[in-house]
Amino acid sequence: MNTKIAILGAGESGVGAALLAKAKGFDVLVSDSGIIQNKYKTTLNKHAIIWEESKHSTEKICNTKLVIKSPGIPNTAKIILAIKAKAIEIISEIEFASRYTTANIIGITGSNGKTTTTSLTNFILKNGGLKTIAAGNIGNSFAEEVCNENNINNYTLELSSFQLDEITDFKPNIAIITNITPDHLDRYENNFDNYVASKFRITKNQTKNDYLIYDADDSAITHYIENNKINATLLPFSITKKIKNGAYLHNNTIIITIDHKPLIMPIDTLNLQGIHNTKNAMAAATVAHLMKIRKNVIRESLEHFQGVEHRLENVLKINKVQYINDSKATNVNATYYALESMNTPTIWIVGGVDKGNDYTELFSFINEKVKTIICLGTDNKKLLDNFENMVDNIIETQSMNEAVNIAYKQAVAGDSVLLSPACASFDLFENYEDRGRQFKDAVRKL
Repeated sequence: MNTKIAILGAGESGVGAALLAKAKGFDVLVSDSGIIQNKYKTTLNKHAIIWEESKHSTEKICNTKLVIKSPGIPNTAKIILAIKAKAIEIISEIEFASRYTTANIIGITGSNGKTTTTSLTNFILKNGGLKTIAAGNIGNSFAEEVCNENNINNYTLELSSFQLDEITDFKPNIAIITNITPDHLDRYENNFDNYVASKFRITKNQTKNDYLIYDADDSAITHYIENNKINATLLPFSITKKIKNGAYLHNNTIIITIDHKPLIMPIDTLNLQGIHNTKNAMAAATVAHLMKIRKNVIRESLEHFQGVEHRLENVLKINKVQYINDSKATNVNATYYALESMNTPTIWIVGGVDKGNDYTELFSFINEKVKTIICLGTDNKKLLDNFENMVDNIIETQSMNEAVNIAYKQAVAGDSVLLSPACASFDLFENYEDRGRQFKDAVRKL
């Protein structure tokens, strides 16, 4: 083949795409405007893939037939504008990988809950005996897994709106939209409608033989479906209304009906509790029911699934105080679910890089459940302005160890300490994983 291909960004997504492109005979250049991590340099060198860092060589990149763009690069970037001026095709790593597999694809997107739903779906399918793997925004990149394809029949993919923005023909056999709330609006001209449309790209190539599973209680989702043509077969889930074909909650029991075949399970046996996790379970179980996994396997999987790291993760109980790591809550809606699930007096650690947050939807939970707020960020002014009159104690900190030690001193038996930042992590931490691990390390040192 020897067709030239440029890959912008040398993170998990870009390096995975490079490995697949090399395996398929492309002449590959990987270009990153920043410093490439050593582990990725080692991988690229091992496979004799040419790379550059701290720059984009525009002339070389614009002399290719195809560009694969990292989801983190905005379309307003100078290099992207130069590529578009040359009318070179730009696609995402998700699109590229999908061209080289015939496996069944389950694609999962949403503002919150997609990691848990992806992991849970994959867990049930695996327990049902299917050859399946979770990838995308979770685990390895989709492209790397396709490159290593070892008789995998099913991919369960966690997909961000950024990954969906550069698809052309990508089509999941089953798509899930967990929910849509304002997030990343800086990438969408501060227009929520643009963000919603981006999420719905997951279904744009689906046909009536494919399925779209979605939250029928989410007004942004239902409004879009009512006003746009969706070709996929619709399978809604709801905790507020009866659903004829799909899933709903009745008397604390989940009822999933597909082709007149019901699956029934009580929610009190679910290992993950909380309304948001009930919805995640509905979505995952609907996929499993569609794929004809045995009912007892679905039930047992939901009873034993342990959850994902950094998402309402119980760390330790010390002196009858539960410490909970919800570092993955990088927006207000995610923290809403966390506070909603709390049933003990709560010491709440919050803060980081504010993304234009509106905290008003949290006020009722703070009044009801939060006794102390610990602000963890380089700039806590907005948090103080919003919350200082709502709790007796609001304390500023700028390190995780300090935040956890203050929480320890504030807590009494029966309390919970919740890290649920509602903000991005980049002011004090590398990413939300680093923030969550520092929290867990600090708790273990108490």
